Amino acid sequence: MANDSKIVPVPVLRRMPAYLSFVKTLQKQGEKYVSSTRIAEYMEIDATQVTKDLSHTGISGKTRVGYEVDNFVEILDDFLGFNKINNAFLVGAGSLGCALLQDKGLRNFGLNIQKAFDVDKSKIGTKINDVEIFHVDQFRGMPGECNVAIGIITVPAECAQNVADLMVAWGIKAIWNFTPARIKVPAHIAVQNTTIYTNLAILFNKLHGQE
Repeated sequence: MANDSKIVPVPVLRRMPAYLSFVKTLQKQGEKYVSSTRIAEYMEIDATQVTKDLSHTGISGKTRVGYEVDNFVEILDDFLGFNKINNAFLVGAGSLGCALLQDKGLRNFGLNIQKAFDVDKSKIGTKINDVEIFHVDQFRGMPGECNVAIGIITVPAECAQNVADLMVAWGIKAIWNFTPARIKVPAHIAVQNTTIYTNLAILFNKLHGQE
């Protein structure tokens, strides 16, 4: 990843995938160049913000022409890590876990879920989107054997900390936590919390705030 020695602010990282998606759409339409102004109009932000964000990546544009689309896509894909496959294990093959397993698009963004784990005996040995489900007791040692650094937690909130402890103990270096629980892990473990209920609360607030 370019500039991986520098910490990029989270708000910037949140905008960059949208930049990439927009420019990939232009690429498919055969367009060769895109300006920061056009990206800004799509994002409904100031063009100077787009330029500032992209300064983290090494992408450079041409005066009066803008950014070369193919180069833009290649560099930003690399910068965001989407062009490298990162193997992951998922713990919790319930409704949300199964939805992630069925999402073939994740691999397009560099995430390959190799195996899933659960405690439900009826699920053990079955497959979802060619990903086999194992009993969580079999997690031991597998991350190292399979070269897996990412763990995805989609269990009930009350089980999240126990699963996180298991992941840390057996070599997971980064955790994507989909539960409302805020897990505690050593400082060297990267954690990203993604809670759909938070976004739902924001949506409800916007909806009912207009009434």
